Amino acid sequence: MSFSAGGDAGGRTAGRRSDQASAHPIDASWLDRSAYPFASKCLGLDAGAVHYVDEGPTDEGETLLMLHGNPTWSFLYRHLVGGLSDEHRCVALDYLGFGLSEAPAGFSYRPEDHAAVVREFVETLALADVTLVVQDWGGPIGLSYALDRPENVRALVAMNSFAWPVRDDRHFRAFSWAAGGPVGRVLCERYDFFTRVVMPLAFADRSKLPRAVHEQYRRPFDDPDRRIGTWVFPRCIVDSTPWLAALWEGRGAIADLPALLAWGMEDPAFRPRELRTFEGLFPDADVRRYDGVGHYVQEELGPDLVPPIRSFLDGLD
Repeated sequence: MSFSAGGDAGGRTAGRRSDQASAHPIDASWLDRSAYPFASKCLGLDAGAVHYVDEGPTDEGETLLMLHGNPTWSFLYRHLVGGLSDEHRCVALDYLGFGLSEAPAGFSYRPEDHAAVVREFVETLALADVTLVVQDWGGPIGLSYALDRPENVRALVAMNSFAWPVRDDRHFRAFSWAAGGPVGRVLCERYDFFTRVVMPLAFADRSKLPRAVHEQYRRPFDDPDRRIGTWVFPRCIVDSTPWLAALWEGRGAIADLPALLAWGMEDPAFRPRELRTFEGLFPDADVRRYDGVGHYVQEELGPDLVPPIRSFLDGLD
C-alpha cells in the first residue's frame, strides 16, 4: 500500500524529511477501507513520518484538527471525518508510534514530545483557523498547541480528557503506577495489554467495540517494537507533571475559546469531576452529557456525535 508523501492537500511539497517519508514502508494490508475510506497521506517531519488524512474543502480557511489518545489513532475519528467533511476540512493524524505513523527508534513518546510534533505538523501544512477536536491525551497535546499559538485556534471540541497535573489524585496515580510501572511495561510490550485489555474495559457498552473494530486498533501494534508508546502514556500521567502544570498555569490565555464538551458519563478514567474542571475553565461551554457512554465517546456514539458538533460549528459562524 502506498501513501502520498510530503505534500499537503494543495499539492505543495512540505516537510524536511519528505524523502524519508516517501520511503517509509507502512503495511496497512489489514486496514478495513470500507470503514476508513479516506486517502492516506504521509508527512515527513523532524522526528519521523506522520500518517494523516485530510478530507473536505481546503478553500474555506478553517480546519478541524482531530487528536487522539491511547491506544487509538485517526481511525477513532472516521465517523466525524465522514460526517463533517462535506462542509469542513477534517485533518486527523496519527502520533508517532500509533496507527500508520512511523515508530522512530529513540523517540521518547512522551506527550510533550508528541505535542512538539503536532505543532510542527500544523505549521508545515500551514493549517489555519483551527478548531481542535480532542479526547484522552489529545486534550493536553491539543491545548499545548492552543497555548503556543492562540491566534490560530478558533474553538475547542473536547471529549473525556484532562489538561492539568493529577499526580496528587489517587485515582490517576494508582492507574499510572499499575499500567505505567515495570509490570505494566512488560504487559504492554509483550502482550499489547493496553489495546487488548484496558481499552475494552473503558467502554460502558462493550457491544460498541465489536471484534472487527477492535482489530483495527490492535493491528498497528502487531510488532512489539511499536508498543512502547502505549506504556509511556500511562507512565506520563505522573512523569509529565511539570509539563501538565505549566499548561494549566497558562490556561487563562484560552479561557475565552468557544468550547463544546461532549462527555461520556460512565468513563472509568475521566469522571464527572474532570468535566466540572473543564466547565470551570470554559464557563460558557456547550456541555453535552451522555449517560451510558464510557471513555471512547467517538466509538460509543459513532455517527450520533456528528449533529451536535455540526450545530456547534454552525453557531461559530
